[in-house]
Amino acid sequence: MTNGVRVELAGQKTLVQGVHLGAADTDMMAGREAPKIDPADVARAALDGVEAGAVEVLVDNPSRFVKTALAGDPAQLYGAPAGS
Repeated sequence: MTNGVRVELAGQKTLVQGVHLGAADTDMMAGREAPKIDPADVARAALDGVEAGAVEVLVDNPSRFVKTALAGDPAQLYGAPAGS
C-alpha cells in the first residue's frame, strides 16, 4: 500500500515514507514481554529519514532482519509446509 501511495503522489513531490520497527514501548504493547524501543527513538529515526529524503526507515534490528529475509526463501521466515 505504501508503494502504491508513493507512486500516486510522486508527481506532486510528496514523500511517502515507510517506517518499520519491531516493537515500541507504547500502550499497545503494554503487558507484552518483548524487547521494545523508546517511541522517541522511532520518531527521531522517522524525522531523520524525512530530512534525508528516505522512502523507507528501518528503525531496529528486527525490522532490518525481516527486510533482509524478504529477499530470501520464504520458508526461512515461515517454516516448511506441513508434510514436507
